[in-house]
Amino acid sequence: MMLMVPVISSNLSSVGYDPISQTLRIQFHSGLYDYFNVPATVHFNLMNAPSKGEYHAAYIKNVYTFKKLI
Repeated sequence: MMLMVPVISSNLSSVGYDPISQTLRIQFHSGLYDYFNVPATVHFNLMNAPSKGEYHAAYIKNVYTFKKLI
Protein backbone atom coordinates (compact mmCIF):
# COMPACT_ATOMS: atom_id res chain seq x y z
CA MET A 1 0.00 0.00 0.00
CA MET A 2 1.39 3.37 -1.04
CA LEU A 3 1.48 6.17 1.54
CA MET A 4 -0.45 9.16 0.21
CA VAL A 5 0.50 12.63 1.43
CA PRO A 6 -2.11 15.40 1.30
CA VAL A 7 -1.10 18.47 -0.73
CA ILE A 8 -2.47 21.98 -1.04
CA SER A 9 -3.63 22.37 -4.63
CA SER A 10 -6.73 23.27 -6.58
CA ASN A 11 -6.27 20.16 -8.80
CA LEU A 12 -4.43 17.57 -6.68
CA SER A 13 -5.51 16.29 -3.29
CA SER A 14 -2.68 13.85 -2.42
CA VAL A 15 0.53 12.34 -3.82
CA GLY A 16 2.31 9.04 -3.22
CA TYR A 17 5.56 7.59 -4.55
CA ASP A 18 7.13 4.14 -4.62
CA PRO A 19 10.88 4.54 -5.26
CA ILE A 20 11.38 0.84 -5.97
CA SER A 21 8.92 0.69 -8.87
CA GLN A 22 9.29 4.43 -9.62
CA THR A 23 5.50 4.78 -9.56
CA LEU A 24 4.03 8.19 -8.84
CA ARG A 25 0.41 8.11 -7.67
CA ILE A 26 -1.63 11.30 -7.82
CA GLN A 27 -5.11 11.69 -6.39
CA PHE A 28 -6.79 14.49 -8.29
CA HIS A 29 -10.14 15.88 -7.26
CA SER A 30 -11.43 14.10 -10.39
CA GLY A 31 -9.67 10.71 -10.16
CA LEU A 32 -6.66 8.60 -9.15
CA TYR A 33 -3.73 8.04 -11.52
CA ASP A 34 -0.47 6.09 -11.49
CA TYR A 35 2.48 7.40 -13.52
CA PHE A 36 5.26 4.94 -14.35
CA ASN A 37 9.08 5.14 -14.49
CA VAL A 38 9.09 8.50 -12.72
CA PRO A 39 12.48 9.41 -11.19
CA ALA A 40 12.58 10.30 -7.50
CA THR A 41 13.74 13.81 -8.43
CA VAL A 42 10.44 14.45 -10.24
CA HIS A 43 8.49 13.39 -7.16
CA PHE A 44 10.69 15.61 -4.97
CA ASN A 45 10.26 18.58 -7.30
CA LEU A 46 6.50 18.07 -7.45
CA MET A 47 6.20 18.03 -3.67
CA ASN A 48 8.27 21.22 -3.42
CA ALA A 49 6.68 23.10 -6.33
CA PRO A 50 4.78 26.28 -5.46
CA SER A 51 2.00 25.09 -7.78
CA LYS A 52 1.52 21.31 -7.86
CA GLY A 53 -0.94 21.57 -10.77
CA GLU A 54 1.42 23.65 -12.90
CA TYR A 55 4.34 21.30 -12.18
CA HIS A 56 2.21 18.29 -13.10
CA ALA A 57 1.08 19.91 -16.35
CA ALA A 58 4.62 20.93 -17.34
CA TYR A 59 6.74 17.96 -16.24
CA ILE A 60 4.52 14.89 -15.72
CA LYS A 61 1.24 14.94 -17.65
CA ASN A 62 2.51 14.44 -21.20
CA VAL A 63 5.86 12.91 -20.27
CA TYR A 64 5.15 9.67 -18.38
CA THR A 65 2.95 6.69 -19.18
CA PHE A 66 -0.03 6.60 -16.87
CA LYS A 67 -3.05 4.54 -15.90
CA LYS A 68 -6.28 5.83 -14.43
CA LEU A 69 -7.17 3.74 -11.36
CA ILE A 70 -10.46 5.39 -10.39
